[in-house]
Amino acid sequence: MALRLAAIVAALGGELHGDPALLVEGLAPLEQAGPGQLSFLSNPRYQPQLAASRAGCVIVAPSMLAAAQARGACIVAPDPYLYFARLTQLWKKQSAPPAGPAIHPSAVIDAAAVIDPAASIGALCVIERGARIGAGTRLAPRVTVGENCVVGERCVLHPGVVIGADGFGFAPNAGAWEKIEQLGAVRIGNDVEIGANTCIDRGALADTVIEDGVKLDNLIQIGHNVRIGRHTAIAGCVGVAGSATIGAHCTIGGGAGILGHLTIADNVHISALSNVTRSISRPGHYTGFFPIDDNAAWEKNAATLKQLHGLRERLKALEKK
Repeated sequence: MALRLAAIVAALGGELHGDPALLVEGLAPLEQAGPGQLSFLSNPRYQPQLAASRAGCVIVAPSMLAAAQARGACIVAPDPYLYFARLTQLWKKQSAPPAGPAIHPSAVIDAAAVIDPAASIGALCVIERGARIGAGTRLAPRVTVGENCVVGERCVLHPGVVIGADGFGFAPNAGAWEKIEQLGAVRIGNDVEIGANTCIDRGALADTVIEDGVKLDNLIQIGHNVRIGRHTAIAGCVGVAGSATIGAHCTIGGGAGILGHLTIADNVHISALSNVTRSISRPGHYTGFFPIDDNAAWEKNAATLKQLHGLRERLKALEKK
């Protein structure tokens, strides 16, 4: 697999400075790239790595043109990171093996499921009664789509994804638990990507909804009746409890937890490992965790936290006096 710089620029645009016949045999990080590889610089802080890089060509912003030319060939683009993302898509498309059967012979598909002819169903997938899979959607091996769940167009579901398992609903009964049957489904919009072993539970009555363009990482748990707004991105190991509503264009860092029945506004960004215990009504960047510390210092701070309520009451009493 190799592409000449001229072919890359013809496909993706950008302003080439260098030999258009230069052959690119791979893509690599700036500090690891060799003469036959192409890399990118998106953050000016890494300019020292640019000068030292052995990459055959580097994608840079217009402000980095002089520095890039001083070391060799470059492609200038307004957003180098976005250009590189599209380059990876081009590279994968060019290097992809011939397509196999649209539906793998080992897939188990209920006769009452509806699969668009332009969808791709991988090995050992299970698609249950009444489920619908849209055009251009790709299900990797071992994906399960439960009864009456809908997956839109051009979605990608990675290995082990489970759509439409029962939500976690039980009523207490004399010291035991009575199951609440989960009668809703899951509705997934278009252009959604869901990482490996992520689970999205069906709703109790209404549906769990994942809107267009949402990107979910690996090992995420989405509880029943959650709604996630369009183009929100959630990193790995996040847990979203039932009936939470997350707005559009949000980002949620890895390992964060969101309690049930909360509402998060559009354009909210939550740091990794944060614990969201209240609704957020305004856009912005939110963080809720204690940074790591030496254990002895952490224990002292934790002991102090236990006294905060008493200290607060004493301070209020002093202020009153």
